[in-house]
Amino acid sequence: MERPVRHGGNLREAARRYAIPLEDWLDLSTGINPRGYPVPPVPPDAWRRLPEEDDGLAESAARYYGAPLALPVAGSQAAIRALPALLPRGTVGVAPLTYGEYAPAFARAGHAVAPLDIDAHALPDALDHVIVANPNNPTAGRLSRDTLLRWHERLASKGGTLIVDEAFADVDPADSLADETARDGLVVLRSVGKFFGLAGIRAGFVLAAPAVVDELRNTLGAWTVSGPARFAVEAAFGDREWQRDTRARLQRDGARLAALIASHGFDVRSTPLFAWTETPDAPALQHALAARGIWTRLFDLPGMTTSLRIGLPGAEGDWARLALALKEIRA
Repeated sequence: MERPVRHGGNLREAARRYAIPLEDWLDLSTGINPRGYPVPPVPPDAWRRLPEEDDGLAESAARYYGAPLALPVAGSQAAIRALPALLPRGTVGVAPLTYGEYAPAFARAGHAVAPLDIDAHALPDALDHVIVANPNNPTAGRLSRDTLLRWHERLASKGGTLIVDEAFADVDPADSLADETARDGLVVLRSVGKFFGLAGIRAGFVLAAPAVVDELRNTLGAWTVSGPARFAVEAAFGDREWQRDTRARLQRDGARLAALIASHGFDVRSTPLFAWTETPDAPALQHALAARGIWTRLFDLPGMTTSLRIGLPGAEGDWARLALALKEIRA
């Protein structure tokens, strides 16, 4: 039986385990912007009417991402489950420590899954398809556009595909391949859950060549994104002032979080939305924080050093709570 993939955000599980009421927790177990986009009131028609694909959302997404074409989907997860069956069976390279849904989805569809060392910036010849999260979740590693385009060229030359998950790219999209997605053999996945802080509406986008978009649309069927979600995303994409101010704030807050954790003796890698530390003490650190009502995400894969991902606090009181907890634990 296939083991379920663990994710952050499982706060009810933590509340039961530590017998701390749900409302008393500080949830830092995800990489979601804690001060998300303030969605305007949803028009009544968004609740009553069936969603319409020609409402302009796909075009708004293409403009926002700078892509030739965009397909709205029910979060990246919908595309991750559907894409493996649309690609020729082969060997798929996936980093051992990355978003955990990719490897089982491709294995389930009959692909062979091989470990990919993204820190080596090298692409093994045996791979037919490659999945890269850029920046990577949770290790915060990044690959340049030039590297990814070289990888794509090698894979496409033998009928392979490069899939780039850019869920955390909105704050700093300099290495995004969104503008290159008219190329055959290149698929980019984007999410509104992280930067916009709208994970609950389950909306994302596939950026790819027309043939892939059409095939994926036919596979997923009608009404993949709800009317209220479409309204929220359209509003978020159009609010350029909020986007500008939020990018600047998240850059500051990400650096602040990394500095806070490093000040207590941990080696840190970070993005503007989370910090990651690799240490044998990660299980004990997660437990000690949880005993104080602070939930984080533990990674404890067999054969790998344990590590901890810590998301951004929101209010100043949350920052003070995390700082005090780290101080007490290290003391």
